[in-house]
Amino acid sequence: MADLAATAPAPRMKWGRFWIAPPLLLLALLFLYPLGLIVRQSLGDGDVLSSAAFAEVLGSHEFRDGLLHTIVIAIGATAGCLLLGFVFSLVIAFVPFPGAKLASRLIDTFVALPTFLVTLAFTFIYGSAGLLNESLMRLMHTDLPPLDFLYSQWGVILAEATVYTPFVMRPLLASFSLIDQAQIEVASSLGARPWRIVRQIILPAALPALVAGGSLCLLLTVNEFGIVLFIGAKGVITLPLLIYGKAIQEFDYTTACVIAVVNIVLSLGLYSLYRVAIAHLGAGRAGVV
Repeated sequence: MADLAATAPAPRMKWGRFWIAPPLLLLALLFLYPLGLIVRQSLGDGDVLSSAAFAEVLGSHEFRDGLLHTIVIAIGATAGCLLLGFVFSLVIAFVPFPGAKLASRLIDTFVALPTFLVTLAFTFIYGSAGLLNESLMRLMHTDLPPLDFLYSQWGVILAEATVYTPFVMRPLLASFSLIDQAQIEVASSLGARPWRIVRQIILPAALPALVAGGSLCLLLTVNEFGIVLFIGAKGVITLPLLIYGKAIQEFDYTTACVIAVVNIVLSLGLYSLYRVAIAHLGAGRAGVV
């Protein structure tokens, strides 16, 4: 026994735990360090840390307007995404028509497109010199464009709803594929109208996907920058656009960092709610992959 104990191999050091060090180091260099610099700059340029910049910026009329526009646009665009996404997904999943599978596959391709392409298309169609306004001006014999909503808050909401609707449709279509068609057939044979089938069978099954997709759209629209900048709606300044203006145009880095910190806190809060919704409803039921 003594010989066996003497010849027993020494326990090997578990090196597996050290493999987490390179990802943590990369995360610290690419994310945590720049984030720390932003927080440090928001507390003042000097050696003494101060929250005076936060009090000044958060109490300004400009910041409150930017926050209000951000929240209103995000909620409006998310509501539009939920409405359009549910209707389009309902048609693709339950109304047979040629090209339904192709339309479903095009959704993933649409997600990969840059947001400014949709905004550019909106400019060509709904802009002051767009196709629709040009046609209406000739038809109505007027010199001014009758449709002037694109360069307003409503134009931004419409553009964002168009861009982010596929983020609702994708989990919805995955959720609809799990619904037992026999339930719909039995309800229809018993005389249930289509709206009642949607309300009592389809909508409860789609609720987790709607919550998941809506939460994701809300997070994305809060941080949207390209659409708001490209449309250039007069008087519509969101928090990301305000950060850009303070940092790039006015070189006021302290104010820009203060607004950036607020935007980060808002985004992390929405992301936490998104993860809680996914965990509560279940990723499988929500159709999240």
